[in-house]
Amino acid sequence: MFNKFNIILTLTVISACTVENKLEVEVYETSADGNKLSSITEVTAEGNASQIKLLPEKKFQTITGFGGSFTEASAYLLNQLSKENRKKIIDAYFGDDGARYSLTRTHMNSCDFSVSNYSYAPVEGDIELNHFSIDEDRDDIIPFIKEAMATSKDGFKILASPWTAPPWMKDNNDWRGGKLLPEYYDSWALFFSKYLDAYKLEGIDIWGFTVENEPLGNNNNWESMHYTPEEMTDFVKHHLGPKLEADEHDVKILGYDQNRGEELEEWIKVMFQDEASSKYFDGTAIHWYASTYDWFPESLQFAHNAAPKKYLIQSEACVDAEVPKWRDDQWYWSKEATDWGWDWAPEHEKHLHPKYAPVYRYARDIIGCLNNWVDGWIDWNMVLDTQGGPNWFKNWCVAPVIVDPEKDEVYFTPIYHTMAHFSKYIRPGAIRIGFENSDDSLMTTAAKNPDGSIVVVLLNQDLEAKSFELILGEASQQISISAQAIQTVVIKKPTNTN
Repeated sequence: MFNKFNIILTLTVISACTVENKLEVEVYETSADGNKLSSITEVTAEGNASQIKLLPEKKFQTITGFGGSFTEASAYLLNQLSKENRKKIIDAYFGDDGARYSLTRTHMNSCDFSVSNYSYAPVEGDIELNHFSIDEDRDDIIPFIKEAMATSKDGFKILASPWTAPPWMKDNNDWRGGKLLPEYYDSWALFFSKYLDAYKLEGIDIWGFTVENEPLGNNNNWESMHYTPEEMTDFVKHHLGPKLEADEHDVKILGYDQNRGEELEEWIKVMFQDEASSKYFDGTAIHWYASTYDWFPESLQFAHNAAPKKYLIQSEACVDAEVPKWRDDQWYWSKEATDWGWDWAPEHEKHLHPKYAPVYRYARDIIGCLNNWVDGWIDWNMVLDTQGGPNWFKNWCVAPVIVDPEKDEVYFTPIYHTMAHFSKYIRPGAIRIGFENSDDSLMTTAAKNPDGSIVVVLLNQDLEAKSFELILGEASQQISISAQAIQTVVIKKPTNTN
């Protein structure tokens, strides 16, 4: 007989199952309407919802990290700020309550975001590099790195890149363009080894190198040096790799270090053509400047398939050819920014360089890259001034943090919060996992951290809020994401996962 007691008992069981099968989540959102990595406590959504089903049994690449770059320009600006604002910025990037950057980059010798041209080996004909010195970095870059190290609880990796060898080693005797003369291949390899030793003496470990920043050149605008794929592979195979090995340096070597697309595929074919050519290459570095919104998934897939056990790291990205807007958050959410290609790209490539919202460009690109095997993503300058410099070539760009050193003021742009949505929550050693998403317009990526937590990052570019049901095994949770928003969902104690 089905009595009142049975009905009450049945309802109690149903209620208990509902609570048990509800995902426990933390939600953080940055949005055009003012959220800035804000904790969202009311996550339940009403109405029609799409579905995002997480598939932790489907495992992809292991994450190396996310972060930005220690440039002389950024360090120079920090030196002009008050101790309080300097600490505020470093804490924001590396502190446990900040973005927790885990993968960074710096330049060897000067670059365009330096105050002047310089080399650690300035003496012409010094093939043994007896006069090698990193003194140029002692007042700015080195203190910046050391303070970041002291602030970071988990530490971070540093990738170092040369823009050019000293001019006396090159066939044009110039900072810009030209090629490394073959008679200096061994001296240039020694340069890398001495750099590692010098930074080690400062208490700074360099995790990896890229062989050359943008080996295809930059139209000789600022520091650069050219290689063909064959020349770089030969230099690494016969000079750089053996030298670092002989000097017992445990350091990663990443090849290429320029734009994604067809050129990336051409370099991959040479670098990883056989065991001998790929022996010293630990992976490939890439940039995003070939397009403002296309992450070229085909070339990323090609690079991964050719070297599936090697790193694939986005080593540089920024909103270039723009003067940053000061304390105008809405500009970073609107289609007003351009890049170099808006004015200068060939006509047949103009479609790759439309106006775009800076926030979308970052979020779209990171999600697109992660979903196509990229394991690390590094922003360019961490700090720039209101002009978008200093830059000796006046190549103005935007950074996540803008400062006015004369007034000792700091502006954290929405790009800073966009980067933090990834770097703060997806930690080194995380594994990207699979998912099924019924709403293609809601960009999504997901990863499982070493501590077992699962992180989902979403981007809603629509002008209206969206609802979605996040499903993990038998558990689920309906969540709402604001219009024009990035959201990070952290599942602290997932169930039914592998």
